Amino acid sequence: MGSFVTLSVLVCQFLFFVCLLSLKGIHGGWLNAHATFYGANQSPATLGGACGYDNTFHAGFGVNTAAVSGALFRGGEACGACYQLMCNYRADPKWCLRRAVITVTATNFCPPNNNGGWCDPPRQHFDMSMPAFFRIARQGNEGIVPVLYRRVSCTRRGGVRFTLRGQSNFNLVMISNVGGSGDIKAAWVRGSRARSWVPLHRNWGANWQSSFDLRNQKLSFKLTLVDGKTLEFFNVVPSTWMFGQTFSSRSQFS
Repeated sequence: MGSFVTLSVLVCQFLFFVCLLSLKGIHGGWLNAHATFYGANQSPATLGGACGYDNTFHAGFGVNTAAVSGALFRGGEACGACYQLMCNYRADPKWCLRRAVITVTATNFCPPNNNGGWCDPPRQHFDMSMPAFFRIARQGNEGIVPVLYRRVSCTRRGGVRFTLRGQSNFNLVMISNVGGSGDIKAAWVRGSRARSWVPLHRNWGANWQSSFDLRNQKLSFKLTLVDGKTLEFFNVVPSTWMFGQTFSSRSQFS
């Protein structure tokens, strides 16, 4: 009788563990989502959308980009974040390429239609550029595929890029090509005539604003990423800067 009770307890513990793994959606750290593609008749470089990247090549991201649903977009905070995706071959062997993995950068927002659409909350969805989509799915599939995804660190070439926009005392800075977690939590600017950092406020997407007149000054920036890492970029912009120019730092998040 005692052996039977012990065995029953062990079986229950095992089943509980299996159920726990199932509930967590364990796939070696991977989570479940779905993916489609968009921009079939557009240059993939123009899919910067709601993050404000005019050209994804100029921003440092290339063609491997995606618009993400609101559950992932987080009001623009996800702009620049990197996700590793693989098509879920077990769920859809007809259209998924087996063992194909790609890393994409979030550069746009996939809006909900509030009618059961794939980008409706709380769904996690990736509307990928067409070149990126067909790296993990078979040609001929014009629909939707199940995917597994996970957050990964962004590996960038060169430094962080600061594109200066605006006019007079309205400064808009588009920040791109950010390594590490890629997504910016907070940003500051400091002109060469100032002694302290001035906080920037997210205007939209990857665009941060300040109402101080920073013309004719060298500009330094400080960034804190969502993962808590902070870097300071001193005198990355010369005093001769003009609106419309982009400057790249020497240092980068790892």
